[in-house]
Amino acid sequence: MDSRLESNKQTVLAFYEAGLNQKDFATAATFIGDRYVQHNPRIADGIEGFEAFLSQLRTDFPALRAEVKNIFAEGDFVIAHVHGVRIPGQLGTAIVDIFRLDEHGKIIEHWDVMQPIPETAENKNGMF
Repeated sequence: MDSRLESNKQTVLAFYEAGLNQKDFATAATFIGDRYVQHNPRIADGIEGFEAFLSQLRTDFPALRAEVKNIFAEGDFVIAHVHGVRIPGQLGTAIVDIFRLDEHGKIIEHWDVMQPIPETAENKNGMF
């Protein structure tokens, strides 16, 4: 099971790099299973929904970068703690992405929670 968990984490990391950082739909799509259930209300279900989302990112935020700060796997799930920056120089967003992978190691479901990083904080702990 440990090798499967590690493999699932590597799949999600490769998906981030291809999809979010490179905006390469063809490569990112290879990490998605036969069905793709999306829980982000701004993105449609299915591979077509992901393709439309990626197309919008390429147009609106071509320099967007997602840096995975922490990644965890348990069972069929991979959870990533991510620093997303749409425009270089901005503080960005703290993101928790949850992916479910099928028995073949393909991404089949996605949830996310996002919080803008504020200018100031009441503590010095940081968000990552």
